[in-house]
Amino acid sequence: MCVEDVFRGVLILSTLGGLTVCILSVTVSSIPCWQLKQVREENRKVVENYTSERTMRKKYYNMVEDMKGKIRVFCRIRPMSRAEAAQGGAIAVGRLDDYSVTVETSRGPREFQFDRVFSGESSQEDVFQDTNRLIQSAIDGFNVCIFAYGQTGSGKTFTMVGDRDQRSPGIMPRAFNAVFDILQENATKFDFKVSVYMLELYNDRLQDLFVSGAEAQSRRVEIKRNRKGLVFAQGAETKEASSAGELFAMFQQACANRHNAATKMNMESSRSHLIIGIMVESRNLTNGSVSFGKLSLVDLAGSERAAKTGAKDDQLKEANSINKSLSALGDVISALSSDLPHIPYRNSKLTQIMQDSLGGNAKTLMVVNVSPSDCNLDETLTSLIYATRVKTITNNAQRNLESKEIAQLKEVIMKLRSGQPVEDEEV
Repeated sequence: MCVEDVFRGVLILSTLGGLTVCILSVTVSSIPCWQLKQVREENRKVVENYTSERTMRKKYYNMVEDMKGKIRVFCRIRPMSRAEAAQGGAIAVGRLDDYSVTVETSRGPREFQFDRVFSGESSQEDVFQDTNRLIQSAIDGFNVCIFAYGQTGSGKTFTMVGDRDQRSPGIMPRAFNAVFDILQENATKFDFKVSVYMLELYNDRLQDLFVSGAEAQSRRVEIKRNRKGLVFAQGAETKEASSAGELFAMFQQACANRHNAATKMNMESSRSHLIIGIMVESRNLTNGSVSFGKLSLVDLAGSERAAKTGAKDDQLKEANSINKSLSALGDVISALSSDLPHIPYRNSKLTQIMQDSLGGNAKTLMVVNVSPSDCNLDETLTSLIYATRVKTITNNAQRNLESKEIAQLKEVIMKLRSGQPVEDEEV
């Protein structure tokens, strides 16, 4: 019979007449190979079932929270960079499953739970696949916001924009295509109008990225809210787009006007917050009702420490402005997650422009980007803690829909204000 020997040893220390004697008691038993294989197979199935049940439980919990209006939070762990590997950095952040992140700290491992977790092997398509249904919500008349958060060099701009030559496009260009794909599918049922503005918040000043040079400096852009609480940029140029290609061309123009610089943490660091607003007006050709949706895409600049990034002079001023606005964002997140009566939105232009997305009437997705290296452990923990707080915030997303009669009345009012003639049947 095939058997496997199992040894169990006990070390006994005894003192006899001043001499220490070591006695090793050994027990030998034989277990049949077939029995060992059976036990191992049973253990494997138990582990698989436990992991599957644990994952499903998290999935359904996140679905319930989403139905309540909770802000969804994705976590993306980027691959180890060459600089981190050259410094001998160890991997301290890992993906346990689709919904869990573990971080090795000085006090032992710490686990965080999110709506979705992506590892360094995840592709841009993997990240966008779980984002796609929010694009449909914007077209259906909801206010939607997708924003990236994390320290400098954590991969936010790659997640939102993609690489420079667009071989791996990020959420923004993929969203442009998704918007017009959905519009094309529904062209026989709805009449659509798409318009867009693109801004950057640089040194606490909103700048229109559709203009450059002296005109950009002289143009005043202010943050306003309508009666429904929807935030818009007054004074910013809004352009209409009829195709994904046209929208992407506007996006390239905006990115060319954006402030970037090289730091020790990143070859091309964003020195401003990028805010893109895509407005979709759709008219139902059957009943005449009109819906208004807004898709906000935000690439936040990264928090940074001057000692790490080597920021000096203008870059140091930029870093201080970025950190100040992100600190204000952290205060808003803390106040909302603690259900405080006063939310300090007015402390920064960044929090003002995101007011309808955090604690407002939007369907919101936050993508927290983190480095896997132990040399960035403090910043990673800070980002994950903020993201965990964001996950507790509840929004009250409502569809912006008007009946045929209301839509016609508004059109008449606009014509009267502009001095255009109004037909009798319109009144």
